[in-house]
Amino acid sequence: MRTVFFLASLVWTVQGAWALEPWPHEAPEQWGLAIVDVETTGLNPGHHEMVDLGAIYVTLTGEELGRFFVRIMPEHPQRAGEIARSINGFSVARWQDLEAVAPAEAVRRFLEFHARFAGDRRFVFTAYNAPFDRSFLDALLRRHGSAYDRLYLYFALDLPSMAFGAGTIALRNAEVAAAFGVAPETDDPLEHTGLSGADWNLALYRAMLQAGHGPAFLRP
Repeated sequence: MRTVFFLASLVWTVQGAWALEPWPHEAPEQWGLAIVDVETTGLNPGHHEMVDLGAIYVTLTGEELGRFFVRIMPEHPQRAGEIARSINGFSVARWQDLEAVAPAEAVRRFLEFHARFAGDRRFVFTAYNAPFDRSFLDALLRRHGSAYDRLYLYFALDLPSMAFGAGTIALRNAEVAAAFGVAPETDDPLEHTGLSGADWNLALYRAMLQAGHGPAFLRP
């Protein structure tokens, strides 16, 4: 069974690679970045849930194509941890006041946004903690009839890894921000959202390009 699964995965990977040509270095205008940030009720995507989702779609040179934000009322708000609440300010009453929508409606809106702004471009998922954001987004999409891999490649860009490779030996966003002259992301739970995070991620990406930490054909 494992052999069959491995072979099926290998075939999918090869077919996917063929379908991805031309690659970004060959035709950058045909590619883009989906810069995403999510806020959640905790750390476990199989147990906790997203409470908001922010996304900014940009070209590889950081030019904005479109942006998205939605607050989501979780189905199990009692699972929200105190640390998560202290970061994103979640409470049922506050989310009701802010007109949070049900998860299914959030997915519908997000898929509509993606269809509108993705066009013919192929998008690489990009986040500050890409495995975290990716796993929560995939869990939400799968619960409502879609999936991460219907929208994005199996590749993902992790911003602190990019900064690490550029010589900034730091992981926390305050230190990485300082290294590239970017103001720290807000830590006010009433202002901290997926969209504020996506905005900060985009600012960091642009700063890294400006500093020359990227392919020559992408630098300003």
